Amino acid sequence: MEDRIVRHDEVELYTESFGNPGDPAVLLIMGAQASHIWWEEAFCAKLADAGRFVIRYDNRDTGRSSGCEPGNPAYTFEDMADDAMHILDAYGIAQAHIVGISMGGLLTQILALRHPGRVLSVTLLATSNFAPDLPPMEEKVLAFFAQAADIDWANDEAVVEFGVDKWRVLAGSAHPFDEGRVRELAREEVKQSEDMARINNHGLLSGDESYLARTAEITAPALVIHGTEDPIIPLPHGERLADVIPGAALLRLPGTGHEVHPDDWETILGAIVRHTGQA
Repeated sequence: MEDRIVRHDEVELYTESFGNPGDPAVLLIMGAQASHIWWEEAFCAKLADAGRFVIRYDNRDTGRSSGCEPGNPAYTFEDMADDAMHILDAYGIAQAHIVGISMGGLLTQILALRHPGRVLSVTLLATSNFAPDLPPMEEKVLAFFAQAADIDWANDEAVVEFGVDKWRVLAGSAHPFDEGRVRELAREEVKQSEDMARINNHGLLSGDESYLARTAEITAPALVIHGTEDPIIPLPHGERLADVIPGAALLRLPGTGHEVHPDDWETILGAIVRHTGQA
């Protein structure tokens, strides 16, 4: 694994790469309020061992990347999508396979529409085009995030506990919740972040509205992967994406929540390797 800071304009993006730069490139885009570490290192290494050059990175306002004052993000979803292109440019990659989860899946859709010539394929995990007739997130998720304003974001232990509790709420019933593993990752995330309160800026972003209505225009080969027990973006969201994007394939993960659980890695990685190989 090698790390690199990608700079464009006044933005700095922390990136890490795995594997042989001569292999097909796969750019991993994480979801809201989460840094690159939730694409776990072992997951990335397995994908690299399968013959892919893998890049994971911190979105703005997470980890070691540039951020804004909490409550005042001076960027849009379009800017975040363009960040991904700047990363590919910095690595000298003309075209890549894009894999995004949750908000990262939204950014992946924007990329496929905004920069179609750079996108070889898209893999959309636990995400949506948020059509108005789709079901809302579960009440337990709304109740949990309503308490975020009460967190002392300067207290590292409180933030770690918030992170552990968040992933517990988002988990499905198919796999045991590994609190030790999640706590270790949450501690590492806090350790690497200059200001964890910045992650809340993702909930204030705009700039996706025009793209969400254009999902059917995506021409890149698409794979949709969705847990059947996702409490924040319910399964019908993934099913709708697969219906709307021409030629898209759908992989359901029985009993999985809003997560990339190690027990699902073999299934997810196998599907990504096949999909990117065909594309």
